[in-house]
Amino acid sequence: MAAPPDHDPDALGPDRLLLIVVGAHLQAEQEHRPLGYRLRESIVRWQAGHPQVTPLRPVLCTDLWYLNAEDLMQRPTIAVGAPGLNAVSAFFANRLPTALVIDQSLQVQLDPEFVTLRACVWGVDERATASGIDLFETRYLDGFLRSAHDLPEAGE
Repeated sequence: MAAPPDHDPDALGPDRLLLIVVGAHLQAEQEHRPLGYRLRESIVRWQAGHPQVTPLRPVLCTDLWYLNAEDLMQRPTIAVGAPGLNAVSAFFANRLPTALVIDQSLQVQLDPEFVTLRACVWGVDERATASGIDLFETRYLDGFLRSAHDLPEAGE
């Protein structure tokens, strides 16, 4: 049975996608994919609280898929997982400024002005990466999503 069009990323076209990228590595699949799904649910909740926007579809994919699809690389993207486990995190590592580092155990990289809609969140282990996702959601997700959906900053 085919998925309804609103659940089929191909039916939406890449211009309506927001990508959450995890590594294709087995450890990344086990540790980071659940964090990616949790992040996706936070994005869906944010969108539900902003009914005036035409929501972007948050879709999880692997780094191999993302890096081999030029149209996906142009979309707002959040990479989850350390550069050793996620090739997109490695790709972003020298291209994005570091917004937050805690005790060399977790890192959030992104453009703090949200002009470049790419982010990378990772930690030295599963627990640190989960903490990084928590901090990203608390400190940066609203601004990232406002920019991705062409909304003014909160309070404007």
